[in-house]
Amino acid sequence: MSGGLFALLDDVAVLARMAAASVDDIGAAAGRATAKAAGVVIDDTAVTPQYVHGIAAERELPIIKRIAIGSLRNKIVFILPAIMLLSQFAPWLLTPILMLGATFLCYEGAEKVWGKITGHGGHAVPAAAAGPDAERFMVTGAIRTDLILSAEIMVIALNEVADQSFLPRLIILLVVALVITAVVYGVVAGIVKMDDVGLRLTQRSSAFAKKVGRGLVAGMPKLLAALSVVGTVAMLWVGGHILLLGTDELGWHLPYELVHHAEEYVHHVAAVGGVLAWLVNTAASAVVGLVVGAVVVAIVHVLPFGKKDPAAPAGRADHG
Repeated sequence: MSGGLFALLDDVAVLARMAAASVDDIGAAAGRATAKAAGVVIDDTAVTPQYVHGIAAERELPIIKRIAIGSLRNKIVFILPAIMLLSQFAPWLLTPILMLGATFLCYEGAEKVWGKITGHGGHAVPAAAAGPDAERFMVTGAIRTDLILSAEIMVIALNEVADQSFLPRLIILLVVALVITAVVYGVVAGIVKMDDVGLRLTQRSSAFAKKVGRGLVAGMPKLLAALSVVGTVAMLWVGGHILLLGTDELGWHLPYELVHHAEEYVHHVAAVGGVLAWLVNTAASAVVGLVVGAVVVAIVHVLPFGKKDPAAPAGRADHG
């Protein structure tokens, strides 16, 4: 009897260790999947604060909360079931779909670069509607934009864990959806309240607090500008890297092989070889992203559907 009990306890311990290992594996995979989506995450973080620009301070956090809930709904209710079915029954479509998303990332990054060159850059923020519909209008526009960004994030994450079985894959993507939404909108909330915190600190009697407060107020526009630059570079880098890997997977090996050979060439440099190899890969990916994005920008602006009516209502027509 005691032998059977100890055998049962031993089996339970083995199962517990297996479960713990699975949790560790899921956590590590979720971390990798989240990191792969960094370019879109940074861009999403840079874009969202501009939706509450000019809004009364007491309404900023409620609006961000509504957008965050909408973003989570986008990921879990709409995007996750679709990509899980796709990965289960038509996994061969993942690489082409991922490359389409990467091309869109390259387009947005290149359009931002073009906007900086021509002086017409920046994110277009939805125009405030008249009366009580203003908040609903802004929230709806932000959630609609988030649907595109969230789809890119989830497909990139899915591609990173496509080799997992159905249940771990589902859990990992749920973790990614929750973590990314919490991080993005937590950071956004901190950014939009930075100037309010700074103003309160400037009203303190302490000279140090006043100095910090003035720094926060002055620093918010610079932070948004820096996020925009980092987001642009990240989109070009991530988009270009996905295209390089995708073309290699689909049978056109030359572009990725050239980058790989360049990495190997600098990898043997003492002490800094690994860093140089990463920089070469990143730079090459960003160049590929910029070239592909520039081609798409040119096509969009030449073809009739790419020409926007200047009198049209301002939506996020120029996210790039």
